[in-house]
Amino acid sequence: MVERANGSVAEADAVPSGSPAEAPSRWRRHIPWRHWGPDAKGRSLWVRGRVLASLAVLTAALPAFHSAVPNTVGRFGSLLETFLPWLGLAVPLLAVLAVLRRSVTALVILLLPAAVWGQLFGGRLLAEGRGAHDLTAVQHNVSDVNADPTGTARALIRTAPDFVALEELTPAALPAYERALASDYPYHAVEGTVGLWSRHPLSAVRPVDIRPEGIEEGWNRGVRSTARTPWGDIAVYVAHLPSVRLRWNGLGSGWRDESAGLLGAAVAAEDLDRVILLGDFNGTVDDRGLEPVTSRMDSTGQAFAFSWPASFPVSRIDHVMARSATVTNVRTLPATGSDHLPVAVDIRLDRGGRR
Repeated sequence: MVERANGSVAEADAVPSGSPAEAPSRWRRHIPWRHWGPDAKGRSLWVRGRVLASLAVLTAALPAFHSAVPNTVGRFGSLLETFLPWLGLAVPLLAVLAVLRRSVTALVILLLPAAVWGQLFGGRLLAEGRGAHDLTAVQHNVSDVNADPTGTARALIRTAPDFVALEELTPAALPAYERALASDYPYHAVEGTVGLWSRHPLSAVRPVDIRPEGIEEGWNRGVRSTARTPWGDIAVYVAHLPSVRLRWNGLGSGWRDESAGLLGAAVAAEDLDRVILLGDFNGTVDDRGLEPVTSRMDSTGQAFAFSWPASFPVSRIDHVMARSATVTNVRTLPATGSDHLPVAVDIRLDRGGRR
């Protein structure tokens, strides 16, 4: 480079615009974090983004203290709990907004909801081996408009479960399920639109009244039977709680909640120690509306296993729960002709249960 007498650089020796030598300098000037100084109003990177930081705190508080959200108006608490794990999606969204806003404060506070979500749901992302278990059960709402009941039944028995619970059985489709399951499951009990198929002998079959007030007579969605297994007698329940509706003024779950209370009372009154409960409960285990049932049964199982809707599952409303036993390895099975995915679980019986 040659300097002229007036101190200017000779044009011939200047670095031409767009040349490779200028590229690193231009790239450094456009690195986002080089512009994280004060904004037009003089706010530093530690001051701006307070709204995003507040949203981050709220995102942490909702899953951590979801039971504090009132359920009196529109049952908003139950609605929140139905989709509770999905609150985690707010973390990457807020992180992108914090980068665009160039707010270090918001980025630091976002560690809080990330930690809360990881504590509550992170374990469900880990692969869960089947491990030691005594029984396997499959739960499936087969849909009353399922065009292939035979194919659905055959798909369910590929996992060779001990029990198969079905809901939304129709008089027209029931014979097809009975024929398809008969060879592997010689024992079955059907009450109304719910049924249980078993490898083990069944006795003491009776309906379970979970009909809420206001629903017409003939609505039968509960059945109980005693399964005689190598580990002793087990009370097996199958139930289908009423649907919930999302309305303009909130979640319509009154009938579902009332039915859950009746089912919880029936399980509490059960004489046998060991109980297995299968069904479509139209709610997640986090939903306080199911507390009369979930407080009395084990429904752990470290997996999301979203079962509904089958086309894009966002929630697990199909469950297998147990008492004097532990539910393990919850998983969904491939789609059938239903709008629900089948849910399969392994069950480890407590050895102290009464035979």
